[in-house]
Amino acid sequence: MRDTVEEHICEYIMGAAMMEPDVRQDTNRLGFCFTHYQQLMMQNNRLSLGLMLNSHLEELRGNIFEKKGLFAPKDAKAKKAGAIGDTCFVCSKVQWGIDHMLETVFTMFAKDGKFKNLFKSQECFCMPHYHYLVQLSEAKMAKNDRAEFIKAMDTIMQEYITKLNSDVNDFCNSFDYRNAGKLHSEEMEHVRTSIERSVSFLTGRKPNSK
Repeated sequence: MRDTVEEHICEYIMGAAMMEPDVRQDTNRLGFCFTHYQQLMMQNNRLSLGLMLNSHLEELRGNIFEKKGLFAPKDAKAKKAGAIGDTCFVCSKVQWGIDHMLETVFTMFAKDGKFKNLFKSQECFCMPHYHYLVQLSEAKMAKNDRAEFIKAMDTIMQEYITKLNSDVNDFCNSFDYRNAGKLHSEEMEHVRTSIERSVSFLTGRKPNSK
């Protein structure tokens, strides 16, 4: 769900929306994080990205390096420059989309039995989203529903991390000469992918691996 929202936003701002005044004002102010600069560069539309960068740099130049302030502290420019990496237009929109999606999750868990069963049958949740679901559910769910919700997640998380930890341990042990060749058998697929699965579990993002 998160990746779909992210992809749609990147495509959106690299298209006609890039010239919309309100969108351009936000991209000028917020800029992008390194991850999303990379993703935008992969859109094969360098002119759109160049136009956004041009106006973003103009705004930074005016607000940080050319703006005069009689009572501004000596390190004010450096502090403003350091804060640039803390904001990202895509990240902010992804977060907005996720917040609204999770509100739907909370509502359906409480009111839809089929959805509740589907939720409880999930293999795992990544650590960042597990934390965010627990945190946000406090304000969005009734006490009894939230208790059942968290218990379901905790059960899933405990089972998954135990299995994942075992798979990574088996992966490490496979390099022992006594286990030579075992890693490449068909039934060891879950062990071969344990490194990528661990990164995805810990970060919420699927790594690019060879």
